[in-house]
Amino acid sequence: MKENRKAGLLAGRTKAAWLGAVVLALILYPLVMGKFPVVFLTEMLILALFAMAFNLLYGYTGLLSFGHAAYFAIGAYATGLFLKFVTPSLPLALVVGIAAATVAAVIIGFLCVRLNEIYFAMLTLAFGMMIHTILWKWDALTGGADGLVNIPRPPIGPFSMESYTNYYYLTLLLVAAGVTLLWLVIRSSFGLTLQAVRDNSERVEFTGIAMRRYRLASFVISGMLCGLAGGIFAPFLKTITPDIAFWTMSAQPVFMSLLGGTRVFFGPAVGAVIFLFLKEIISGWTNVWMLPLGIVLMAFVLFLRGGIVGFVVNLQKQFSRGKAT
Repeated sequence: MKENRKAGLLAGRTKAAWLGAVVLALILYPLVMGKFPVVFLTEMLILALFAMAFNLLYGYTGLLSFGHAAYFAIGAYATGLFLKFVTPSLPLALVVGIAAATVAAVIIGFLCVRLNEIYFAMLTLAFGMMIHTILWKWDALTGGADGLVNIPRPPIGPFSMESYTNYYYLTLLLVAAGVTLLWLVIRSSFGLTLQAVRDNSERVEFTGIAMRRYRLASFVISGMLCGLAGGIFAPFLKTITPDIAFWTMSAQPVFMSLLGGTRVFFGPAVGAVIFLFLKEIISGWTNVWMLPLGIVLMAFVLFLRGGIVGFVVNLQKQFSRGKAT
């Protein structure tokens, strides 16, 4: 018993040390790297939050959404429109983007969580494509196929957000806040209930728990954080188009989660890093980058079903058990 407790404490300290090292590296990164690596890592952080927010619904609630780019896009467009046509206040614009994505998630989620499995997935895809069509056709508001251009990146107090380093630190702070919220949700009794719903929804429903309410709450939190990621993304690029709501964008967090591991908290974030590196390398020698990337994903699904992080965690557990015996 004492040995198990000591092993648990050691494992906890090791995880804390690794997390501290990663956070320190992220803080120091812009001080030693050039402009392109800083911009590249900023995009990684945004997409990592997008993937982890999606995985709350998929990996921890058991619902596969093919339309989550809709909330990312709504957050991005609401933030961009507010900055361009209302007032150049980045904090207020981000709040508006998050609020718009949350409202959309409440409405769409209310209709979707009544269904299970493939029916849920197809309905989310339909709503996602509906949002894409609205953004594409509503020229007067969204700019249509040309999108929103010249989105301002106003300063926050004395800090200029035109500096890629400053915007990186803002992104790091907001992503850290979003990831912390996800961690608190998953570690709470609410998060444990979500995992029970994922593992056996019928048994949970028989106990008298309002399963649909939990699914809806998970859907809304996931959509809200996707809206935050989209809100950060719009001023970062300064130009956004309806493509960010297309089904291929919704497929990206699915790829990232499967690559990293859906049952490990930071799995989708690791998957986002791998995904962007693979995309950058493959797109360097072919425009049809999704084909070889799809082959890589198929290999992971067939031979490494827990994802890279899941595989490493399982190896570590087996090593610990072998050492204990």
